[in-house]
Amino acid sequence: MTATSPRPTVAVIPGASISRALLRGAAGSAPPAVALVLGIWGNWAPSAWTDEIVTIDVARRSWPQLMELLGRVDAVHGLHYVLMWLVGQLNGGLNEFTARVPSAVAVAVAAAGLGWLGRLLGGPRLGLYAGLLLAVLPTASRYAQEARSFAFVMAVAVLATGVLVKVLSSRAEGWWPAGYAVLIALLGWFNLLGLLLVGAHAVTVILWRPGRRVVVRLLLALTAGLTAVVPLLILAAAQSSAVGDAAPVTAGTPFNYFTWLLTPGQGTLPTALKLLLTCTALAALALLAVRRHKAPSLALAVGVPWLAVPPLLLMAVSLGHPLFAYRYLLFCLPALALLLALAATVVPPYQQLLLVHLTVVPLYASHQAIRQEDSRQWDTHAVIRTLRIHDAPGDAVLFSGARCGLIATAFKEAFTARPDLGTDPNRRHTRHPRPPARHPGPPATAPDPHPPRLAHHLQPSLHQRPPGRHPHRHNPETGPCPGRVPSGFPPQCAWGEHHA
Repeated sequence: MTATSPRPTVAVIPGASISRALLRGAAGSAPPAVALVLGIWGNWAPSAWTDEIVTIDVARRSWPQLMELLGRVDAVHGLHYVLMWLVGQLNGGLNEFTARVPSAVAVAVAAAGLGWLGRLLGGPRLGLYAGLLLAVLPTASRYAQEARSFAFVMAVAVLATGVLVKVLSSRAEGWWPAGYAVLIALLGWFNLLGLLLVGAHAVTVILWRPGRRVVVRLLLALTAGLTAVVPLLILAAAQSSAVGDAAPVTAGTPFNYFTWLLTPGQGTLPTALKLLLTCTALAALALLAVRRHKAPSLALAVGVPWLAVPPLLLMAVSLGHPLFAYRYLLFCLPALALLLALAATVVPPYQQLLLVHLTVVPLYASHQAIRQEDSRQWDTHAVIRTLRIHDAPGDAVLFSGARCGLIATAFKEAFTARPDLGTDPNRRHTRHPRPPARHPGPPATAPDPHPPRLAHHLQPSLHQRPPGRHPHRHNPETGPCPGRVPSGFPPQCAWGEHHA
């Protein structure tokens, strides 16, 4: 008999295994939980603005009415409208709260997806940091509380990027290429400009340098996904007249884009705090650039093109036809969170603590700002509240600004029994027509036996209002919205300010 040496044994440290298991669990569950809580917290406070009012109105229509609408206009938002219509059917209707909850769920999915992507690229710690950073960024919460499609675009973009990494790392085995095709199609159907992500993915593939077989399968998957979007492209081209112009691209656009990713505070965040948050993020990225040799190269190959390529492509397109709007690039926000998380993993612990402490106050202030009633372009709550407080029997409403009548469509209960002078022929021509008054004063002839009651012209701001401006104040550049016209007064008495 021959003696054999015993097999070497590997010592297992129970505490280390438990720590790794807890870290993996936290990386998977904490980011979506935090994102969902922050997305729902206070989402009932901000007033619904134009686009959200459109969503609520469309979701309340019948299915034939919805299909007829999408055949004429807004086909590019069709998938989101159908989804919101289904939510309305399941919920028995939509209001501001229920219309915004699906966006909060989408941001939670994005945070979970980014945690998964971080684990693929750099392990559980990178996944946890990246997912949590996305969850706590104010811009993510801002669009978690908006009844539009941008949060869904961000969620699909994160999942598509994660599947791309799986395709590249698994040598295109299994069903991952088919999943990539489906997600690219969903990305385009939620928002055509979301397909700018494909440019970032192309750069990632070039930097990754996979084999020819992987590239071929990726190209086939991409072709299938883009082909599925062609019908929407054709329909959108026929409806292009419905697209409004955006602001032109300037030299300050790249910096403004970066600050917007950090905080979209609608002018309510003090400049000093915004600069502090922006400079801290830039410092973190600078530290990452200095210590890039310590970071996983694949994570850089994913995050840097994702953050930079889509805005550069959109700015280039906008030089010919202005299309640049920051909200179209919300799907790049996870890239910034990924890179900031990557920076946190390569710097010493004391620098991590310093970066965190520098951002606490700006982040808190921005989260508070985006949950204010007047933090959106329209302050519809102020309009409805003033109508209820100052209403009297026989009063009418005059909508004299662009798209202002949408308020009465989405909030019908607030405008019940208040005729619209702009559409009601019986009330449009009053008994005492006279030129509009530029200064408030009693009408020359008032059939009302109690003439001291004057009009209250209400203005849901159509611009980003600076702090301190009265929400009812009329801005002559944007035009008034609904004015409440007292009984017996001609519509010309609807002045631009509140007169008691």
